[in-house]
Amino acid sequence: MIEMRIVGVRIEMPSQQPILVLTEKDGPRSLPIVIGTVEATAIAMHLQGMRPARPLTHDLLGQVISALGRSVEQVRVVDFREGTFYGELAFDDGTSLSARPSDAVALAVRIDCPVFVADELLDQAGIVLDDVDEVVAPMDEEAMDPDVDPDEEVQAFREFLDSVSPDDFGPEDSGPS
Repeated sequence: MIEMRIVGVRIEMPSQQPILVLTEKDGPRSLPIVIGTVEATAIAMHLQGMRPARPLTHDLLGQVISALGRSVEQVRVVDFREGTFYGELAFDDGTSLSARPSDAVALAVRIDCPVFVADELLDQAGIVLDDVDEVVAPMDEEAMDPDVDPDEEVQAFREFLDSVSPDDFGPEDSGPS
């Protein structure tokens, strides 16, 4: 396993897709991982020192783990299959639990836990970036307004989900996503 540094969350241009960028602590390779907007916001907010008035999901998870007398010793990105990265949480008692890398890193930034990537995975999917900012733009700070109530955002998203249907996204056989 290779220890990584969390560079941050960037927006890939022109698709506006959030990307988590991890870079080797002692090497030149980076691992860009496409993630969801909610997880991107959770990671970026915390890295930029923004703390909501109420705990978000990843804050709560860290508090629950601690309250149960456990700790996460490592976050690991362990595999890449069919276009999807796989991660895990490694606990102090030797237990590991499968997790999406985006959720695992959102937890890691909150509990100050190291992030590792499997050697083979970094060999397979790692890239060398001369300048990360030339490839991806920083996440828009307006998208992470600390005055926005997360509960209102969740409610608005639920209303959107209630009003949307699969037909709104075009034909099913439109190719890879």
